[in-house]
Amino acid sequence: MRQLYLIPNIITAFALSCGLFVIFKVNMVEAGSALFHVLNISAILLLVAAFADLLDGAVARAIGGESEFGVLFDSLADAVSFGVAPSVLLLKALSLEPGTGLSFYAMLGCMLYSICGVLRLVRFNVKKAEAQGSAQAMAEQKKHFTGLPIPAAALAAVSANLLLSSPFVEAYFPMSQEVKAIALSTIMVILGYFMVSRWKFPSSKALHFRVPSFQLVFLTVILAIFVIYGVLYFLPVMLSVVTWGYILLAWILSLIRVIAGKKSKTLEDFEPEQED
Repeated sequence: MRQLYLIPNIITAFALSCGLFVIFKVNMVEAGSALFHVLNISAILLLVAAFADLLDGAVARAIGGESEFGVLFDSLADAVSFGVAPSVLLLKALSLEPGTGLSFYAMLGCMLYSICGVLRLVRFNVKKAEAQGSAQAMAEQKKHFTGLPIPAAALAAVSANLLLSSPFVEAYFPMSQEVKAIALSTIMVILGYFMVSRWKFPSSKALHFRVPSFQLVFLTVILAIFVIYGVLYFLPVMLSVVTWGYILLAWILSLIRVIAGKKSKTLEDFEPEQED
């Protein structure tokens, strides 16, 4: 392995460490003990892991350090941090009695989520390998994702778990443990479907801002301030709004495309991909 490859792989290892820490930490905490605090820390760590997941690929492309090892390592790290960790968090947060129908449904929802997440990663790697050598295919991949990206799915799952466990929801919108378990388990099933679906989701790589550099920097600083403030004081709400807003936006754009029909040029990039 060339020394140049170490930098993006170190970033990937850091993201994997965040996911493993979440899994190990939550299993060391007694069920029902400081649950919201643990979920809050876990959400922040998975946010950091998601940022590192974006960073490692960008760094690898920038320094010419892309490698087959790095691609496989990144996928395995994503499978652990974003495919397994959210399911472990959910089952620990619910702490249902084993052997009941509700516990089986929760386990089923988490298993479907994790399996669909791994399938999503495999499909992404296969499509990426097939696109090599084709400039048009690579350009298409940069515009959108086919299926919900697993980091976004993980943050959506954790944000829902965190929001329903927050003191604000428990104080003003109380719900029984059974209702909470059904809601969160159903969310895991829905997220699993979105990951393996053929629906298109916007990619950040396709964002182009036609504004002067100074204005862009200024807007970025303002946005960063709001994000930091939201993370520090309103993490459950902020994370839920951002992640589920992204999913809702993609769903609306794809639905508009389906209604418009294939003969229309409206939102052509969001035409659901056909089965192979």
